[in-house]
Amino acid sequence: MAQVSLPHDAKAGPTKSEVRAVLLSKLDLGPTDHFVEVGSCTGAVTIGAARRAGRVTALERNAERLETTRKNLAANDVTGDVELREAEAPEGLPDDTDVLFIGGSRNYAAVLDHAAEIRTDRVVMNVSRLEVAGAATEAFRKRDLLAEVVQFQVSHGYELAGATSFNSDNPVYMLVGGTDAVATDGGRR
Repeated sequence: MAQVSLPHDAKAGPTKSEVRAVLLSKLDLGPTDHFVEVGSCTGAVTIGAARRAGRVTALERNAERLETTRKNLAANDVTGDVELREAEAPEGLPDDTDVLFIGGSRNYAAVLDHAAEIRTDRVVMNVSRLEVAGAATEAFRKRDLLAEVVQFQVSHGYELAGATSFNSDNPVYMLVGGTDAVATDGGRR
């Protein structure tokens, strides 16, 4: 997997590289997919998606963060069909979305309503707060979009007294589903 360079800061942490690796696997993007990201922030996920999907639309409600996305796309020589929209979801969402990533919890219920209404094939949402993860899981279920919930923890080593110890990042809950989602046992939902 090609590295993503993020020389421009958005005053908010990007989705960590290890989480992006799992995320991109779950998104299963192909050259004919229209990928849409809600909350592009640094552009880290947008960059990875643009390398795989035929079209990318990234929404960001904060103008400064959208500019950071734009700068980081340029720093990574991303070319192709990428549209950046300064918009609040769900209003700015396109109606021809194949794959949707919800990078934050703001308005997620309305975004899921839109995804269910237009029959989005695959929907993934990352959550770092337990209470939001529980509520979002129920929101996915209510709309018959949930295939699986994955929780994982990443730790990075550092030297401590001549040996290696670990600092752990916050756990991430990844909700995976969509109208065409496959259940975790490999069967259809």
